[in-house]
Amino acid sequence: MRGATSAKWVAGAAIIALAATACGGGDGDKSDSGAGKAGGTFRLGITEPVAIDPYNTQESEGSLVTHNLFTGLYNASPDGKLIPELAQSVTTSDDGKTWTFKIKPGTKFTNGEPVDAEAFIRGWTRVAAKASASDVAYPMEGIEGYKELNGGTSEKFSGLTAPDANTLKVQLSAPDFEFDKKTVHTVFSPVPKVAGAASNKAFNDAPIGNGPFKMQGSWQHNKSITLVRNDDYGLTKAKLDKVEISILNSANGVTLEYQGFQSGQFDWARMPTPQMPVAKAKFEPKKEWLEADTSGINYLVAFNQQPPLNNPDARKAISYAIDREAIAKGVFQGMQKPATSVLPPSFADTYQDGVCTSCVKQDPAKAKEYAAKGGLKPGTEVDFGYNTGAGHEEWVQAVAQQLKDVLGLNVKLNGKPFKEALAQQQDKATGGLWRSAWGADYPTPDNFLYPLLDSGSINADPQTGKALGDNRGRYSNPQFDQLIVQARGTKDPAARAKIYQQAEKLAVDTDQALIPLWKRTQLRLANTVKFNNVKMDFFENPDLAEISSK
Repeated sequence: MRGATSAKWVAGAAIIALAATACGGGDGDKSDSGAGKAGGTFRLGITEPVAIDPYNTQESEGSLVTHNLFTGLYNASPDGKLIPELAQSVTTSDDGKTWTFKIKPGTKFTNGEPVDAEAFIRGWTRVAAKASASDVAYPMEGIEGYKELNGGTSEKFSGLTAPDANTLKVQLSAPDFEFDKKTVHTVFSPVPKVAGAASNKAFNDAPIGNGPFKMQGSWQHNKSITLVRNDDYGLTKAKLDKVEISILNSANGVTLEYQGFQSGQFDWARMPTPQMPVAKAKFEPKKEWLEADTSGINYLVAFNQQPPLNNPDARKAISYAIDREAIAKGVFQGMQKPATSVLPPSFADTYQDGVCTSCVKQDPAKAKEYAAKGGLKPGTEVDFGYNTGAGHEEWVQAVAQQLKDVLGLNVKLNGKPFKEALAQQQDKATGGLWRSAWGADYPTPDNFLYPLLDSGSINADPQTGKALGDNRGRYSNPQFDQLIVQARGTKDPAARAKIYQQAEKLAVDTDQALIPLWKRTQLRLANTVKFNNVKMDFFENPDLAEISSK
């Protein structure tokens, strides 16, 4: 999940914690005891998503909506455990290439159509079709027939069959012993017949799903999205009556969320970093402060195929020049931690602290040494892009200043709204750096290493060269790609973990394909005065289906 959201950073040594000026939600019993009752409207703010239709949902804002409109084979718990939803059972062939899922019978879409094996085949085919131009089709790449479907030479997914109404058989082109985990991703959602092609704007803006909530009306772009409880849901029904999602100005969305929580407009919010100490002091005693180390990473995309960062030495120079510890203490005020790997600590079996040698400690001498070898002369212009509205302006300025101070680079900051930022990242001509973040869509190291670093996840359009996958830096190393294939085909989990570690070492240390910055600690404010069980889910969003009124 490409993270459009994050905390707000401040440049410079002096940080002024601005005082809160509005009132909070009030006092009272803040415990989560009791089962809670049905009813209530939960309110929050987001910035404009790229999509809420599962064929192209790709960032936390869109994921929030899509995960609540659709239910697939599996979900993931906050700690990354696989949770069966519509999958009643699964069998895997000895070679890891054939997966057979038994689907819970009798569930329906909100328009009454059945959710059966054909509904899953329909949804997956719709994602992978060439005309869909999905940015997030990559988890399906291993299914037999994906290449032909995504390349436009076929209209059917040859690897998907339905032996009967409630049996889905998946044939892979190569072994993958973690394929079931990938189906947590929203692209593996079933869709009804009325969905039509991915170009169906009516469905794009008002998806008809089978999840715990359904749309009330259509997506009012740049204004609002409203969800209401699906009383015909085939699993445990939600208790909330309604979820009102306000779409905020992309230039200052985080600030507006925080102000909205203080004024009582929102029941869930992020906050600007200058406000974090004040917010924690005020809301933690009321049990309205949430803090979680999640399965994600904040990093810099380095565009590997365009100068000036089209060699490992230049990229290592950038990484060595950044003082992550100083920014963590001064800018983050101790609420974030430096990252020295791509894989997060939550993936305990594969986590390698310090695998990125250049990330461990700022080293100006090594930065200059690698800059000289990599052709980064003082005065070299480096474009540094970031998406506006999620609070990145100040920390980006801090990193840019370090690059100027240590290497004498001419860093050009380039802030754009998320949709425009996405388009520029995909352009083959883009060079330099781009701020990015990644939160897990499914609980396996493959969810980081393949989409961010594998050649197959560049998925360049043959006509335009546009990168349709999430490997926006266009890193390509056949040795790395082969390690991913080898890991997927390794049945023993411990042996598989070691291969993933080799792949990470190659890409992140030897080749410095991207530049890790911070681990992903997420901080939220939650209205526990009015609601029970307000928690962060695996995707860093509120678990709406579990919330109840007090």
